Amino acid sequence: MTTITSSATFQERKSALEKQHKTLLEQKNEPQEIVGNGIYERYKSPVVTAAHIPLNWRFDFNENTNPFLQERIGVNAAFNAGAIKWNGKYLLAVRVEGIDRKSFFAIAESPNGIDNFKFWDKPCVIPQTEEPDTNVYDMRLINHEDGFVYGIFCTERKDPKAPKGDTSSAVANAGIVRSKDLVNWERLPDLISNTGQQRNVVLHPEFVNGKYALYTRPQDGFIDVGSGGGIGLGYVDDMTNPVVKDEKIIFGKQYHTIYELKNGLGPAPIKTSKGWLHLAHGVRNTAAGLRYTLYMFMTDLNDITKVTHVPAGHFMGPEGIERVGDVSNVLFSNGWIEDEDGTVYVYYASSDTRMHVAVSSVDKLVDYVINTPADTFISAGSVQTIINQIEKNNAI
Repeated sequence: MTTITSSATFQERKSALEKQHKTLLEQKNEPQEIVGNGIYERYKSPVVTAAHIPLNWRFDFNENTNPFLQERIGVNAAFNAGAIKWNGKYLLAVRVEGIDRKSFFAIAESPNGIDNFKFWDKPCVIPQTEEPDTNVYDMRLINHEDGFVYGIFCTERKDPKAPKGDTSSAVANAGIVRSKDLVNWERLPDLISNTGQQRNVVLHPEFVNGKYALYTRPQDGFIDVGSGGGIGLGYVDDMTNPVVKDEKIIFGKQYHTIYELKNGLGPAPIKTSKGWLHLAHGVRNTAAGLRYTLYMFMTDLNDITKVTHVPAGHFMGPEGIERVGDVSNVLFSNGWIEDEDGTVYVYYASSDTRMHVAVSSVDKLVDYVINTPADTFISAGSVQTIINQIEKNNAI
């Protein structure tokens, strides 16, 4: 690593910054050197971090106005990215959070999906509604069969009903944009729902009986789920007037599970011959605070309201450095990519700080979801499940 002293000239400091940044962007990523669980391979290095943000977004390179070459616009984190394969490249719509707490979206592009992610020239420009977004985050990218790529994200605004002096209460809803080039975005009206706040909305990639299907997560408050907290499903006739109808919970929260407090869908599901593969997050309470893990389930190919398979426990939980960050002990995913050969790139954020990738395949994920034992919801049942497997192996 290059060390720069306080007496370094402007050009020396600029050259050192550029060299350091180039080394980071071109760093080769490799699978972890472990046997693993046979379901996926985690990779050693994060794919996107705050340090990946382009230097010219952060530094004023005019020596007259920035003689000490100080960072003028700081970035705190890069996480919770939507994902899409676009023109042969692997793209992430990254949530970039500045040190001012304001998040925005920026596209990072990789030639192979596992390393060399580089941001496009400028962040995404999201048009505003009549009531501007205070903060935006966690965009899902959905290549819908209607010909548009939709970006569904959380828009946060101050709660107008907050009592005087309350400067933290917020209202969350689903913001909606669409594009045909991922550069020029058309802003549509925010989602209209009668089931509380909507921080976690995902668009199904196909029409269902001629309607747009939206996976929701209704909850009573910005943080507190209250009577909500499950994965809902509702329908919209026209995305330019996104009024959710016939909304119902298809996967609820449940006591003493990894999704006992709340759960929500991650990216849009992947269609397979066996059913729709879903990746979701589940939240439980612990003595150390909330723990977010990822889990999977499958819905019927012809009836997405019908959950057919749910493996017990989490698909992926935070490990090692993934446990450490702004919001510790958290994994969250809102993006994955299915490649033409069946490879699946699972992009996930750790502790609201950085982005990672794990690589699997459609065949492996279908096998995992269908053949992994389900949760019995009691300890004795878990013991019996283990005994059943022992006896099955003894019979070989």
